[in-house]
Amino acid sequence: MTNEHDFIAIGGGSGGFNAARVARQYSDNVAIVDGASELGGLCILRGCMPSKTLIYSAEVLHLAQRGSAFGLSIPEAKVDMEALHQRKLDTIKEFTDYRVEAMQSGKYHLYRAFAKFVASDTIELDDGTRLKGKHFIIATGSTVSAPPIPGIDHPEIWTSDDVLELSALPESVIVLGGGVVACELTQFLNRVGARTTQIQRSKHILKDQAPDVSQVVESALREEGVELYTDTALSRIERTDNGFKVVFKRNNAEVVCEARHLVNALGRSPATASLGLEAAGIELKSNGQIKTDAFQRTTNPIVYAAGDCAGPFEIVHTAVLQGELAAYHASGIDKKPLNYDHMLDVVFTDPQVARVGLTESALKERQIDYIVADYPFDDHGKSILMEAKHGFVRVFAEKPTGKLLGAEIVSKDAGELIHALSVAVSHGLTAESLLQTHWYHPTLAEIISYPLEDIVDELAEAAAS
Repeated sequence: MTNEHDFIAIGGGSGGFNAARVARQYSDNVAIVDGASELGGLCILRGCMPSKTLIYSAEVLHLAQRGSAFGLSIPEAKVDMEALHQRKLDTIKEFTDYRVEAMQSGKYHLYRAFAKFVASDTIELDDGTRLKGKHFIIATGSTVSAPPIPGIDHPEIWTSDDVLELSALPESVIVLGGGVVACELTQFLNRVGARTTQIQRSKHILKDQAPDVSQVVESALREEGVELYTDTALSRIERTDNGFKVVFKRNNAEVVCEARHLVNALGRSPATASLGLEAAGIELKSNGQIKTDAFQRTTNPIVYAAGDCAGPFEIVHTAVLQGELAAYHASGIDKKPLNYDHMLDVVFTDPQVARVGLTESALKERQIDYIVADYPFDDHGKSILMEAKHGFVRVFAEKPTGKLLGAEIVSKDAGELIHALSVAVSHGLTAESLLQTHWYHPTLAEIISYPLEDIVDELAEAAAS
């Protein structure tokens, strides 16, 4: 049996669902194909929403345990893992129910199955049904990857999914990796009371950030009691009677760490292996992601791709924007391609890390003449009274115009603060124009005005000389 549809989304997560939602505005024959045991997608079920729910609870616990620093007497503050787990379930259920209700509303043809391409315009479901489409979008996300380290494939090694499902407090945990997921989970586990070790292969955690940004987070983790090792070479993993042992080299010496549990957070890979992409003439990049053009089209012009399986950024709001763009383009609606020079990303450690626009390395690579200014949070009134002194704000502006090109913030609530600068970067505002805004005192956001003032002053001096 072959069914025909105008637009078929393979994957019902953030990229696929939002592509289908836009496509449905222009056609009443839109299909969603998703064979996962639960509908909702990675972000809602096993990513953003559950992790940030748990992280926020751990932050409240951390503040309560530091009560004396705020002049408070809080005799005891500890985690109730069963209650914490239930709160997470209750919270994400609201989001899951909304997504599932939308997909099951009758507006879409919903196929609860996995798919593979058997021709350039046809997919086959695992129940034998074939779907022929005028346009497709692949939004299958990513899966946990396992680098070639002896012992990494042991079935009792946890992934981020397992950590997010904990209903009991683990005694001790080793987290392998230093990316966003690894750092967020490390701090969460440590704050709820597990003895936590983190092992990163690169010189710094969060290696895609500026080194001094990463160092701020490293210092915070170590202050909180995390045993953090960076610049390591993992040798092997062994199962022991009491848990796991990780053997690695650091500073030309062999180091051994042991814990009851081990988390593989060494990265994720695009989930494309079972899609039969060759049958549809769809090519991959060297990193395994699907090749796409500026409108998210693959090398098969009727097939689009979005989200983790396509890149270049594995960020939910990017997947949404990519999916929407693809659906508009497939529907013949003229929309501008995404401008990745305005990209925004956030790491939900404490302090948080947030970045928008071009990085300093990108500015140098493009030979853009720029000016940079920064200001530390340990010299700022609101952050001092909040006992949130880690970090700084840094702003990059074009010479001689003062147009804002990028910014980095590592601080308490950096993910909220960065949006003021995101608006500025996206709309081409200058440091001088942004200073015409009222910056209320005392607020954390007020600190943004300090490097802006430095940029304006330096540009004025340069113009006068």
